[in-house]
Amino acid sequence: MQILLALIAGVALGLAAHFTVGGRDTRGAAVGPLLGAVVGGLVWMALTWAGVGIESPWIWVASFAAPLVVFPALVALTRVRLRHDARERARLKLA
Repeated sequence: MQILLALIAGVALGLAAHFTVGGRDTRGAAVGPLLGAVVGGLVWMALTWAGVGIESPWIWVASFAAPLVVFPALVALTRVRLRHDARERARLKLA
């Protein structure tokens, strides 16, 4: 059940990333929170399978810190989307 804490922390960090990273209009509102939840849950799962128990602080630190990768992921996603849109506008001769 403690994995829910990792998932909730991932959603919260993903939501924060969605609102702090520019270009919100180029991606869906659920991309950041979903990505954060997936990363937090995967880290928790991997550490649990590796034998790290919930009494260890490392599982908590890692699963709460790992969703921070959402921030650079959203920056990269926004850049890719903007470049793709510019190429499409040029290809369609709209701009």
